[in-house]
Amino acid sequence: MNLSLYGHGEGQDAAWIAVDCGMMIRQDLPDSPLQVPNLASLETLGIAPRALIITHGHEDHIGAAAWLWPKWGCPIYATPLAAGLLRAKFHERGLASDAIQVIEPGEAMETGPFTLRFLPVPHSIPESCSLLIAAGEHRVLHTGDWKLDPDPLLGAPISPATFRALAPVDLVVGDSTNAPLPGESRSEGEVAKALDHTIARCRGRVVVTCFASNLARVLAIGRAAERCGRRVSLMGRSMERMVAIARGLGYLDDFPPLVPTSDLGYLPPEEVLVIATGSQGEPRAALQRLARGRHRSLELGSGDSVIFSAKAIPGNELLIERLKRGLRQLGVEVLDEFNHPELHASGHPAQEELRTLYGWVKPRHLLPVHGEPRHQQAHRELAEALGIQAPLSPLNGDMIRFDADGLTLESRYPQPPCIVDQNAVAPLPGLGGQQGRESRHGSLYLALSVAATDEGGWTRIGRLMLDASESQAFDETDLCEWLDDVLNSLRVETLADLRLALQPRLMGWFADRLRRLPEIHLQILAMETPTASQSE
Repeated sequence: MNLSLYGHGEGQDAAWIAVDCGMMIRQDLPDSPLQVPNLASLETLGIAPRALIITHGHEDHIGAAAWLWPKWGCPIYATPLAAGLLRAKFHERGLASDAIQVIEPGEAMETGPFTLRFLPVPHSIPESCSLLIAAGEHRVLHTGDWKLDPDPLLGAPISPATFRALAPVDLVVGDSTNAPLPGESRSEGEVAKALDHTIARCRGRVVVTCFASNLARVLAIGRAAERCGRRVSLMGRSMERMVAIARGLGYLDDFPPLVPTSDLGYLPPEEVLVIATGSQGEPRAALQRLARGRHRSLELGSGDSVIFSAKAIPGNELLIERLKRGLRQLGVEVLDEFNHPELHASGHPAQEELRTLYGWVKPRHLLPVHGEPRHQQAHRELAEALGIQAPLSPLNGDMIRFDADGLTLESRYPQPPCIVDQNAVAPLPGLGGQQGRESRHGSLYLALSVAATDEGGWTRIGRLMLDASESQAFDETDLCEWLDDVLNSLRVETLADLRLALQPRLMGWFADRLRRLPEIHLQILAMETPTASQSE
């Protein structure tokens, strides 16, 4: 999660802006709910940002905006790709997207006492920007996520002259993710060459899985496929949406023509290449269906290859290993970060890149962010060796003052986890007011077990568990029959997407049958479809 707040001024007269608004998936909790930043401290302190500034379009920088922005209602400034992704999220949640304003990389803007310039930097998604934030007599460089990539494939390499012109800056709020690592992070250009070589030696069908947001990687895979005489197909809703948005912005103009997944079965194996979602073992993603032999358009077998061009997110290791085991049982060759590390590159700077940037901008102070304490400590040690003052390793909830005396920890506000249940049904923001519905009355608890069907929908497994003791009476049989029809028709990949699709329909069903709408809590659990041997 990323949510930084910058304030200028004293007390009630202070003006604030927010930078990024991300979320994380809690793999350690049942049903993998979302965790979003906790706004309780801000409300207690009376802090309401006058603008939300987005550095780039990754989920850990924009994923919570649709949940938290309605409490602020401020303008949102983002580069074109991030703005497009945000609009899609807002539309899914039933939110108007008028507040989202596009700002081009390299441009500057003002809001209250703040002047901000968006400085393009290479990262694993296009249009990533560092922010130069000026207020009063101070200038702060908020690096965001970045690396020094001489060959980023999409976008230009970083401009040394642009960053040298900033020197000296008073403070860098800097990315610590790879601070313990010597040298430099691998270039996307190097990964592209490795993919070229690896795909060329594959003989059967090839599936490459990566993060949909890594458009440079998607482009490299498409180019490699074309050079090897393979036809390209996309699998996964997020991959299709990302590529569509990127094409609309002109990022994938030389991407090869796409083949519908329904046509893959008619092509010789050596002409097939699929770019698929599911590198983290997501149970409903395209790659998981392929590993189980349940994809309606393609079957994998002996002689085929699956390339993982992504690292495992901590917490996903067991899901990913289970996925790889299923692929190997089909006779598929698995290439990943362990046996082919050259097939992936980090989007964050290692030690030599940090030294280079700080040599350009000559910061007086550093506040290390991102990563864990050991990453921040390594970052501080590197900075201090360069003569940069780095007295603090901040924690979530720290209020830090920066003035003529440098960095001072003013106070610490505990940040208890704020968990958003991906499967809980709650009214969309503003839905009640727009529909003119009466206030909610009572509570309704439902537990629903589902499994993916071979046709692409979902089916209910077992009984619907329901506690409606505090709510008005309704026909449970009617509800179950309606749920079965709706689940079978929903073509979504994840439980989170299933909740988003089912949410307005379920609210509408109850609104049509009950005078007062209860507060509805829905628990959705993923189950395996019973096999014939299991049923016997």
